[in-house]
Amino acid sequence: MKNARNQHRTDYAKELIKIVQTTKDREELKKKIAAYHERDIANAIVESDKTVRKCIYDILDIADIAEIFSYIEEEPGKYLEEMPIEQAAKVVSNMDSDDAMDLFEELNEEDKYKLLKRLDKEAKEDVQKLLSYEEDQIGSCMTNNYIVVRNDVTIREAMSTLVKQAGEHDNIQTLYVIDENGIFAGAIDLKDLIIAREHDNLQDIISSSYPYVYEHEKISECMEILTDYEEDSIPVLTQDKKIAGILTSSDIVELVDDEMGDDYAKLAGLTEEEDLNEPTIVSMKKRLPWLIALLFLGMAVSSVVGMFESIVAVLPIVICFQSLVLDMAGNVGTQSLAVTIRVLMDENLSGKKKIALLFKEMKIGFLNGASLAIMALVFLGVYIHLFKHYAWISSFLISGCVGISLIVAMVISSLVGTIIPMFFHKINIDPAVASGPLITTINDLVAVITYYGLSGLVLIQLFHI
Repeated sequence: MKNARNQHRTDYAKELIKIVQTTKDREELKKKIAAYHERDIANAIVESDKTVRKCIYDILDIADIAEIFSYIEEEPGKYLEEMPIEQAAKVVSNMDSDDAMDLFEELNEEDKYKLLKRLDKEAKEDVQKLLSYEEDQIGSCMTNNYIVVRNDVTIREAMSTLVKQAGEHDNIQTLYVIDENGIFAGAIDLKDLIIAREHDNLQDIISSSYPYVYEHEKISECMEILTDYEEDSIPVLTQDKKIAGILTSSDIVELVDDEMGDDYAKLAGLTEEEDLNEPTIVSMKKRLPWLIALLFLGMAVSSVVGMFESIVAVLPIVICFQSLVLDMAGNVGTQSLAVTIRVLMDENLSGKKKIALLFKEMKIGFLNGASLAIMALVFLGVYIHLFKHYAWISSFLISGCVGISLIVAMVISSLVGTIIPMFFHKINIDPAVASGPLITTINDLVAVITYYGLSGLVLIQLFHI
């Protein structure tokens, strides 16, 4: 159904480009463009040529262009550079500070300096403030687009304050409250203010336990509070509890998405998520450290395999199914790892629940392993007899050995994939960084020892195949 809906959805960007190319009257063109959502106009800018973009820049108001540019995700600086510097400065001055920062990050140092000089005073102060934060600090992502009221005013005065500030700030769903010293005192939902009676006490509709984060906190350390509270925005406070800015819902979604991307990259042994546009040497440096570590761990696995040369010499067919056992053990370990890291996001997880998770993953590993073992016993047994020309009994003994190895390897892999991230979490090391490549190597060792150990013991020593 989703694909069907997408197929019938109008391509507004192409529609807009055609309108710009065919409409000659400026006022008529301005009205037609104004009927489209800013996201669609942003898409039209990205998909069109320079002539169409110039027409859009010339015909729309600065405030409208600023709103449109906040929706351009890929290289917004490239399109900003097409404008005269004075127009570009006005556009940036009209943007929310966090959107302006995203734009600044795309510019080279020279263009950044030229643009910064031409911003109006308030915009310049906002951008310089955001530039003062480290890239991984929460303050670097906040915006100054919010409404603030005093906690000692009446309902009527609070509504009047809202109306006055709404001209400049459009994030009005939540009003932030400060005391007479400018200290954060809570928040008011716009709906509660609207339905309040004039004689009601403002204190009765203030949520004094409203969540907040601090400006110098690491983004990764704020993920739990950002995701646990379903608020449309969260204030960012200074150390003395004054409001420095806010994170809007779109900021929160973007931060969570980036953090998940980084965690996914860490599972693959990368230091952080790669950018499609970053230089090859930078991407190489992100991948190389873990690959070097895994090279030496791989040597350890290879040396263990070398210990079973005598088994391979006597029964060469067993090497055919080594990759099968290794791959299945690795897949199970990765699944358990993904589940465990997701569960460990809950900082209040008790020891009892962690043990329950451990046994659950091992149980799943056993049941899945048993299912696959039965399939391996039947299909591999037939394959070995028909294509490798072993006797039926020998064929099913070999396939049975593979099946038992799968069960043992998958149970141990489930254990390893659960207990290692728990251990790293306990000693305050990011489990996503260290667990993925390490678990893969440990599971390889377990699978090799299990498989060749059983092959030597059961097939050669016991049944003399």
